[in-house]
Amino acid sequence: MTLLQVMAADNAADVRVRTTDDAVIGTELAKHGITFGRWPVVDNAAAIASDELLAHYTDQVAELNESGRYQHIDIARIHPDDADPEWPKVAEGARAKFLDEHRHAEDEVRYFAAGRGCFYLHLGQEVLAVVCEGGDLLSVPAGTLHWFDMGSRPDFIAIRFFEEADGWVGDFTGDRISAGFPTLDELLATS
Repeated sequence: MTLLQVMAADNAADVRVRTTDDAVIGTELAKHGITFGRWPVVDNAAAIASDELLAHYTDQVAELNESGRYQHIDIARIHPDDADPEWPKVAEGARAKFLDEHRHAEDEVRYFAAGRGCFYLHLGQEVLAVVCEGGDLLSVPAGTLHWFDMGSRPDFIAIRFFEEADGWVGDFTGDRISAGFPTLDELLATS
């Protein structure tokens, strides 16, 4: 379920908006220059090789990148593997990588082909938690303070769009604001 929860930046318990309505989500995000959209979902995307999956979205990718701005387009995927004893450690490391507030020098554009993750956007006096799932496209403007939670059991496939090869590198603020907000798992538990 796609979800938007808007909270006061100084008090996560002060929930100002909570909705699963795509139109409301799009309108709320657009107020801040954030693009939200939907693309069709491919059945059983996890079973499809990344190059084949990317080929399936050729038309959507071409339309989004009509200007040729994005020079690097790839797929990031992570799935639970209970047969691998190292999986919990891998999952924890992947999750921890972007849990702290940071920004990027270029727009962060993601299409979730499957699974889910949550972007927390620190926009002045508010934090907008956007739970994205399969079919969701989100474009966060360069310089936007944010963090990302993939949950305690990461499972998603996302097409990523970059202008530069190192466009994903985060500039971390050192602010521990993320520790005061509900995790992805907690947001979903209150649904």
